[in-house]
Amino acid sequence: MALLRKSSHVPVKHPARAMAIAMILAACLASGGCQNTGMSDVTGSIGASQDRPLPTSEPELRKYSEEWGRRYDANPESKIAAMNYARSLRALTQYSQAVAVMQRLAAKFPKDMDILGAYGKALADDGRLTEAADVLSRSHTPERPNWSILSAQGAVADQLGDHTQAQAYYDAALKIVPDQPQVLSNLGLSYALAKHLPQAETTLEKAAAQPGADMRVRQNLALVLALQGKFTEAQTISSRDLSPIDAATNVAAIRQMISQSNTWQQIQKVDSKSKTAPKPQAAADLN
Repeated sequence: MALLRKSSHVPVKHPARAMAIAMILAACLASGGCQNTGMSDVTGSIGASQDRPLPTSEPELRKYSEEWGRRYDANPESKIAAMNYARSLRALTQYSQAVAVMQRLAAKFPKDMDILGAYGKALADDGRLTEAADVLSRSHTPERPNWSILSAQGAVADQLGDHTQAQAYYDAALKIVPDQPQVLSNLGLSYALAKHLPQAETTLEKAAAQPGADMRVRQNLALVLALQGKFTEAQTISSRDLSPIDAATNVAAIRQMISQSNTWQQIQKVDSKSKTAPKPQAAADLN
C-alpha cells in the first residue's frame, strides 16, 4: 500500500462555494454517477466469458442477464454463472439482487478472492459502504495487490469521507497500472471532493487523454471544469459524448446550483433524490 500522500492545499476564497462544490460531488457519488468501483470487473480471472464487455444497449443487457440468470438458477454454485449474472444485475442497477447472488457465492467460497472482490463491489454499489470496505480488504493481499480492488477501495473511502486514504489507494493502484484512465478519474474526483480543484482538473485531463478513457471520464472532467466556472470548456468536453442541448443543460444545471442563493436547499434536494432514485451505471469505477 502506498504511503499517505499530502496534496498541496489550494486556498479557497469562498468557503461557502467550496462547501457547495463538495456537496454537489457528494451527491454525485451518492448516485453512483461519478466514481467507479468496478462495474466491468476488468481484472476478473474466471475465464474469457466473464472478461467480455457487457452489452451496451438495455434490451441486449436484459437478454444477457436473463441468459445468465437461467444458468445461475440451474447451478447457483457455478462461479462463472453467478458472477456473470451479478455483473449484469449491477449494470441494470439491480444492486440488492446482485449483492444477494454474490453473498450466497461468497458463503460457499469464502477464500476466493475473485468472488470477494465482486461481492465487495456489489456491496459498494448498494451503498453498504462499511461492509464493502471490509470485504474488499479481504479480496487481495499486500504481496499480490489487485489494482481494480485498490481503486474500488479508494472509491469507498471517498464516499466515507476519508479522501486522504482514498488517494493513497489510487496511488497504489497507479503504481501497478500507470495512467489507467478510470483510476486517474477516481483520483481526480477525490481531489475535487477535497476541494483541490486545479489538481483535480490536471488529473482528469490526464485521464481523458488516455486511449482507454470513456464517456464517464470525460464527463467527470466536464463536471470539475464547470465547478471552477469554466463553463465553455466544460460544455465543449461534454459535447464529445452528448448532444449540444444535453451538454448545455448539464453545465447550466451545475452553474445554477453554484450561483443560486438557495444553493444549500437545491443540493440537499438532489442528494435526497439520489438516495431514492435508481443509481445510474457509474463513471464506475464502486473498474
